[in-house]
Amino acid sequence: MKRNSLTLVIGALLVILCALMLFTFQVRTTEVAVVTTFRKPTRNLTNADWYVKWPWPVQEVQRFAKPVQNFEDKFTEDLTADHNPLLTSVYVGWRITDPQAFYRKIPGGSVAEAEKNLNGLVHNAKSAVIGKHPLSDFVSVTGGGTNFVAMENEILAAVRAQVDTSNYGIEIEFLGFKKIGLPENVTQSVFDRMISERQVLISKSQYEGEARAQEIRSDADRRAAEMLASAEGQATEIRGKGEAEAAKSLVVFQQNPELANFLFRLTALESSLKDRSTLIFDQQTPPFDLFKGVSTNLVTK
Repeated sequence: MKRNSLTLVIGALLVILCALMLFTFQVRTTEVAVVTTFRKPTRNLTNADWYVKWPWPVQEVQRFAKPVQNFEDKFTEDLTADHNPLLTSVYVGWRITDPQAFYRKIPGGSVAEAEKNLNGLVHNAKSAVIGKHPLSDFVSVTGGGTNFVAMENEILAAVRAQVDTSNYGIEIEFLGFKKIGLPENVTQSVFDRMISERQVLISKSQYEGEARAQEIRSDADRRAAEMLASAEGQATEIRGKGEAEAAKSLVVFQQNPELANFLFRLTALESSLKDRSTLIFDQQTPPFDLFKGVSTNLVTK
């Protein structure tokens, strides 16, 4: 009896396990999935959980990787706006956001097939954007830098628009230039052009430097002239004041000639005694006649 009960329990567990395997399934955190009914997509599953379905052949589950996937397009040649050939390739990051639309649009939901289609979209968008920009936007010769970021954003916007319009069920996360090159037959001509443009910049810098130097010299000359004019004005003013004072003294001297004569002799004597001296002089000779009555061999400091 006990053996029969154990057999029944085991059988029941096996039936339950088979039912769970047939009617339920799990979507992991690294996956998105689509449920197909008679091979037609009918339900999107983007969240990790346990789900219920009808067993095969009524319903099936198609699973896809949820993380961002990367691919690089081919290294192809396009013409810039100024008709220079340019070799470029870009890298693209994308992920599936609508498994049902992805399964419906891409045969068999193949990632390889999806990237093949994306490669065509990326190439068309890249060629269109490169055709709108001159070579100088890719190879900087002016020191102002390139426009890589702006062009990458243009290509990204164009690819996203095409993907949304075609309803691929995917989202382009990022896009950027991987490689940029020049064909060998035009490399030298491009280098010559870069050298020429660099020489133009050098000449421009030299001209601006000379103009600035001339401006500085002119400003210095102007300031010097202003300072000289100011100094001459001050000198004239001082001379005028001196002459005015001299005129006042002249009036006094004219009124008292003896005082004037005395002051002149005193000034001359003061000039003679500036340094330590031993004087031997004739008391009859001006201005030493002031020493009349003073003992000779006068030593002064």
